[in-house]
Amino acid sequence: MTVRRATIAAGVLGLLCVAALTVDYVVMRTWTAASDARTAAMQVRVQSDASLAPALAAEQKTIAEFGRARRTRINWLSLVLVGAAAGFLSGAKRMIGERPPVAPKKPTAALKRGGRPLTTTAAAPGIDLAFVDEVVAREGRGPEAAIPILQAIQAHYRYLPDEALRRVCELTEITPAQISGTSSFYSRFRRSPVGEHIVRVCHGTACHVAGARQITDELRRELKIPEGGDTDPSRTFTIEEVACLGCCSLAPVVMVDEHTAGNLTPATACDALGERA
Repeated sequence: MTVRRATIAAGVLGLLCVAALTVDYVVMRTWTAASDARTAAMQVRVQSDASLAPALAAEQKTIAEFGRARRTRINWLSLVLVGAAAGFLSGAKRMIGERPPVAPKKPTAALKRGGRPLTTTAAAPGIDLAFVDEVVAREGRGPEAAIPILQAIQAHYRYLPDEALRRVCELTEITPAQISGTSSFYSRFRRSPVGEHIVRVCHGTACHVAGARQITDELRRELKIPEGGDTDPSRTFTIEEVACLGCCSLAPVVMVDEHTAGNLTPATACDALGERA
């Protein structure tokens, strides 16, 4: 008999014992109530008719014999129940221990770019994931550490590499959905590599009125930045549109890294890139 069959048989036997004990209890309660009523009635009658005494003694003897038989029956049922329970628990433990170990799932991430799932965990050239391990060890592994970890990764790599984000999900309790939501909600987080130089074009009210849109379009045309992108093919410049640079009197204003140029026109805007190209 296999362990599985023996375990099932022990479980069924235990259930039968429990059922038998339950039925015995119900029957005993019913029979005891009836016998007590008969005995009480006979005791009253014996007081006026002594000839009924033998019948009362016989009734009391029957009750005593029934009680002894019931105690014996309950003892045997209890022993069988204990044995069945022990066999069931032992077999169940063995069955659980014989289950083959579940192979760990390969880590995947639900992060997407352009609708394509990112399923590989291999690091791209130049991505040192050891830094991610250091950040996680420093900031913690709980969901509340998501923003500090992302900020540290952004400062180190200058954007949020997919490989680094997958590593974060592997090491922490932070989910891919939480990373995706956080990185898309805060505009300062970037999901694509930036150029060597950051070109910030002010689009505040003063700069917008003075022609910030035309300057942005001219810079994108000059740098041959593709539609929908913000970095030139050589990854030399990345253009960012910002709300304000605090130089309204110089509108329109462009800041290349830490260098600020103002009073620009579309024709002179590209000159601000000359020293950095």
